[in-house]
Amino acid sequence: MSGHFFWSGMPVAFLPGETIAAALLRAGIADLGRPDGHLPGGRVFCGIGACQGCVVAVEDAAPVESCLTPAQEGLRLGPLPATGAGHD
Repeated sequence: MSGHFFWSGMPVAFLPGETIAAALLRAGIADLGRPDGHLPGGRVFCGIGACQGCVVAVEDAAPVESCLTPAQEGLRLGPLPATGAGHD
């Protein structure tokens, strides 16, 4: 059985036991959109949660490391919001 979560409003299918990052990559989504330019910056890099590059926003919850977090039905995810000075 598989399910779907939503990335920036777009449904993304996942397989049983799959992480958010694995499902996004399988769907062809590699840019996790870190608009603040923070390095390593919005991509699944290490795959073990050490680099923090895959952190994504979760609606109504704290951000998560997508490479470590199991995909769940109905999650609403997106890029982290831009932070810091100079953003309008």
